[in-house]
Amino acid sequence: MYTRNGGSVIIFFANKQVFKALISLRTGIFIIMLIAGVVPAIILHAGILQNYEQKAVEIRANTVQSQLKVLANHLVTYNYLENPDSEVISAELEMLSNLYEGRVLIISSNYQIVKDTYSISQGKYMLSEEIIKCFEGESITRYDKVDGYIEMTTPIKRKVTVLGERGLEEKEMVTGVMFASISNSNIVDTLEVLRHRAYTLLSFSMVIMVVAAFVLSRFLVNPFKRLGKSIRGIKDGYFDEFTPVNTYVETREISNAFTELMGRMKVLDDSRQEFVANVSHELKTPLTSMKVLADSIVSMGGAPLELYEEFFHDITVEIDRENQIITDLLALVKMDKKAAGLVVEQIDIAELLELILKRLRPLARKKDVELVLECIRPVTAEVDEVKMNLVFTNLIENAIKYNVEHGSVKVTLDADHKSFWVEVGDTGIGIPKEDTEHIYERFYRVDKSHSREIGGTGLGLAITRSAIMMHRGTITLDSTLGEGSTFTVKIPLIYQKG
Repeated sequence: MYTRNGGSVIIFFANKQVFKALISLRTGIFIIMLIAGVVPAIILHAGILQNYEQKAVEIRANTVQSQLKVLANHLVTYNYLENPDSEVISAELEMLSNLYEGRVLIISSNYQIVKDTYSISQGKYMLSEEIIKCFEGESITRYDKVDGYIEMTTPIKRKVTVLGERGLEEKEMVTGVMFASISNSNIVDTLEVLRHRAYTLLSFSMVIMVVAAFVLSRFLVNPFKRLGKSIRGIKDGYFDEFTPVNTYVETREISNAFTELMGRMKVLDDSRQEFVANVSHELKTPLTSMKVLADSIVSMGGAPLELYEEFFHDITVEIDRENQIITDLLALVKMDKKAAGLVVEQIDIAELLELILKRLRPLARKKDVELVLECIRPVTAEVDEVKMNLVFTNLIENAIKYNVEHGSVKVTLDADHKSFWVEVGDTGIGIPKEDTEHIYERFYRVDKSHSREIGGTGLGLAITRSAIMMHRGTITLDSTLGEGSTFTVKIPLIYQKG
């Protein structure tokens, strides 16, 4: 596995997420390509058939209408409306009716049916909107798709002489109407043939589209499969063999992000290994000292009582140091796991700082360090009093311990409408710039040569930073080597839940 403490879980999670995305991507590409190919074909198929039907009906109607107009002229020539016994006209009507599998009606000016090629309604009267409009000179064509007929009217016009403003004038007057109802069976038959061929072609096209979409989706997803294989190799433990895939912008971005993730995990793993080593060293050192002291007591024989007391005192000091390290470690672990829930309440920060300084004044007097508290304005904030006490105690205590003789520590409190901040400045030894990035690491010490003399576990600033982050705050450092350091803690006045 990549790391011993949680790294493999991260790799497994990332691997699982990548493969879920891979499956979704491939399915998405397949569906999109299928839709992009099939839907236009279906729309084109439906559009072509519908357009053919409309065009075929229009052509058939125009053809029949032309023949009806010719026939209307013959009716006028043979005076058929007054003498409907003309065999020539009757033959033409029957021929037209048979040719188009339809029915033709001749209607006189009084709306009486003079001729019916079906010989059903002859002598009866027919009154409809189409007939009335046709007598007004308007020819109408209507397609009845349900019943499968094309119905049309054609006016029978005759020139008559009338008395007008300029005298006698010739004028066309509608004296009758031809009503024809013709079948569209030929169009329907042709449409069925076309529809059958179109369905066959569409089915064939869909098969081609499905195959093409499947093949192309596999081709497009291949770079992601290589990326997934590389990630799976990391899960199996071959983390040094991760191969970035730069085929697409997306795969390049995923590869870069995963490389960064691996780098951070490596840093985390190294940090954890270093932490374990430091813990082992820090816990082992007091035990080693106690073992040496105990062996010395055993081997001394009849030594003076004062020497025994000194050795037991040293053992007690080492036990206290061991206990302090374990206590700080437990506090840090609780903060890392966020197991220590915050007990948030309204706290007077100035009063809290005064109590801390009062408690630390004996230590300051011992090192001859002056403690100064400056409260620019009264501050009340929603914080956990125990953890804020721990934060400011650690910072002020460090400022005293790492100060010079006859030095000073100034604590300043100020606030705005959102946050309050506390500055802890000292006139101590300062911190080198190369160490400022590491001071919050566990067991890190800037001055390792004097760490034993100064005391502490090396966990104070790590605990301090964790407590501040639990309050959604920040801590910054401004330090000059040989002149002193200033830590600034900024905390929201109103606690913000995560």
